[in-house]
Amino acid sequence: MRQETSRPLSRRALLARAAAVAAAGAVASAAEPAVRSPEESPRQPKGRIQQSVCQWCYGSMPVDQLAKHSAEIGLKSVELIGPDLWPAAKKHGLICAMVPSHPLHIGLSHVEEHDECLSKIRTSVEKSAEVGFPNVITFSGLRRGLPDDVGIENCVKALKKIMSFVEEKKINLCMELLNSKVDHKDYQCDRTNWGVEVVKRVGSPRFKLLYDIYHMQIMEGDVVRTIRENHQYIGHYHTGGNPGRNEIDDTQELHYPAVMKAIVETGYTGYVGQEFIPKRDPMTSLRQAYEICDV
Repeated sequence: MRQETSRPLSRRALLARAAAVAAAGAVASAAEPAVRSPEESPRQPKGRIQQSVCQWCYGSMPVDQLAKHSAEIGLKSVELIGPDLWPAAKKHGLICAMVPSHPLHIGLSHVEEHDECLSKIRTSVEKSAEVGFPNVITFSGLRRGLPDDVGIENCVKALKKIMSFVEEKKINLCMELLNSKVDHKDYQCDRTNWGVEVVKRVGSPRFKLLYDIYHMQIMEGDVVRTIRENHQYIGHYHTGGNPGRNEIDDTQELHYPAVMKAIVETGYTGYVGQEFIPKRDPMTSLRQAYEICDV
């Protein structure tokens, strides 16, 4: 029997063998479930962003139930609920971080709607101040043929009538940015620069924008840069996965950890409201969203 003389392995052969060994190890590791050691503590929240949840996204779920689960997850607020539902949130140690006022189809862009809107804003500000809630929402309303520059002038005119009262009560009044492309056709405050111009002209530290990340992704994109350049005009944030306004995980196009890190880096200390409509088990999705945004 002839004995083969051993030959040194080539560089290519050595690399191929090393790759095969590494691949085998990776398969073995993947097959083994990750087991937390007894001494390893559960994930501790960073808590650099105060999180809230928007009640309307959960349909017929009672506020008491939503507040209970939200508090267990680590959220601090149930928002866009009126005074009749505040006791249910407060029962579980939560606040209402954004209090509703007038509906969004009417608004401050139209002079003939000022009295109705300002009356509702005044009431919401007064009630919020009584219980120590921080923010009240307002809207531009629809264009209905109104030029953008006139809409700005009309909003400023209305806001200057009420801002001294808002400042006295130490409440923040926030105008929401909404998309007019998909969800709210003809809405006027549909771009960051439009809203920023209103804030600048009003000139009050108590009037800012509610920057809805979902809506502005649809209208403008470039979310992180926009936040960095305009954070001083923003008083509140909302989330939502695009397209569809569903979960904010990897089923959609926005990378929320990066967006949240950008918000934290601006020094923001307010609330981020989870405003997505869950397609899966609601509380599982809410917990996942909380962890995604806890950067």
